Order: sequence, then structure tokens, then C-alpha cells
Amino acid sequence: MLHKTRAIVINYIRYRETSIIAKVYTEKFGIQSFIENGVRSSKGKNKIALFQPLSLLDLVVYHDEKKEIHRISEIKSNFPFRTLPYEIHKSSIGIFLDEILNKTLKEHSENTVLFDFLHHSLIFLDETDEHFENFHLIFLLKYAFFLGFSPQDANEIVTQFRDFNVTIPFDNDYQKLMNQLIIADYQTPISISRGVRNHLLEVIILFYRLHVEEFGEVKSLQVLREVLS
Repeated sequence: MLHKTRAIVINYIRYRETSIIAKVYTEKFGIQSFIENGVRSSKGKNKIALFQPLSLLDLVVYHDEKKEIHRISEIKSNFPFRTLPYEIHKSSIGIFLDEILNKTLKEHSENTVLFDFLHHSLIFLDETDEHFENFHLIFLLKYAFFLGFSPQDANEIVTQFRDFNVTIPFDNDYQKLMNQLIIADYQTPISISRGVRNHLLEVIILFYRLHVEEFGEVKSLQVLREVLS
């Protein structure tokens, strides 16, 4: 049966000579895998650029709940990015966000509110020209709400670190900034030095590790720190 759905590409792996299997977060069905034949061939109907991580798509798909891998009938870009893949600061944030989503997006059911949040966040990052240096911090704190463990304030983070014997510097100055980030919108300018920003990111990543099973190492974290430093 054919279904229309918006989608966000998470990643893809090569399959045979010219095909891929794409991991996609769909508005209607949650995380799904799709096989796309011939996409790595010059003769293919669809181009591999459509499947770059975080691409926003409109899909018409064949979906069968009994199958693990589905097929795409029609595909087109929902919002062609203008800056996100091309500006080094934004692309580094994008690579980091994509790794986080790959580790945490698990559900295979419709969640329009979560999809709208992700869709809006990516479009904001692409369109904004200023005050996005804290975007990844605010994103993680907002996204945690959808994962079921968003902190109400910095004191809650301190309490949980204490309960789990997590040791990391997180004094009153850090906590004041964290409280500002927790209530901030993406466009809220918050003055944070590069070193402090990196430390607050480490605090948030540790908080995620307490709540997300097998969260593991964030490989893109070091690159993000270097680019934003």
C-alpha cells in the first residue's frame, strides 16, 4: 500500500554495486529502512544527493509492517539546504546532530510533534546567519524532552550526577549558564566562551549517557570542538 510521508535521512549504506539501504526517520512510520536500486549509477532515476544525512524529503513509499526493508515509489526534496552542508561550522554541527539522532531515534511509529521539532530545527540552522554557536547545546536539551529525560534545571543534572557517581566540574557559574540554555530558544543570544561551551556540551553528553542505553562514544564530538574553537 502506498503512503505519503515527510522524512529525514539519517544515513545510508552501500548495497551491491549501485544500490543503497537508507535509514530514514519518517513522519508517519518513525525509523524505517528503504532500499533504493541504481541510485549510485549515472542512469539511476534518483540521485545519491537526495540521501545525504539530514536531507529533508517528501516520499511516497510502499509500507508493509511485516517487512524490515521497504521501497520508495516517489521521492523529492522537501527543503533544499542553502548553507547547512556547505558552511564548515554548520556542517560540523549537522554531522554531530546526525550521529546523535542515529544513536537515539528508535521508535517505529508516528510522532508528528517530534518530527516537526526536528524538521523545524534543521531548517532554522540552515536559514539563520547569526547566533547559532549554541544551537547544538539548545537542541540537545530540547530533544531530551522527546526522549523522556529533559532536565527541568541544572540542579536536576547535579542531583543525577551525584546519584550515579558522575564526577565532572559543574559549579554555580556553569549551572547558571545551563539554566539559561534550558529555557532558551534557538535565536536567544547567550554569551558563552568557547572553552565553557565545550565543557557544557560534555556535561550534556554525560547526561545523555545516563539515560540512553549503549549511547557510547560520540565520534564527531572532537571535530565539532575543533571547528567551533
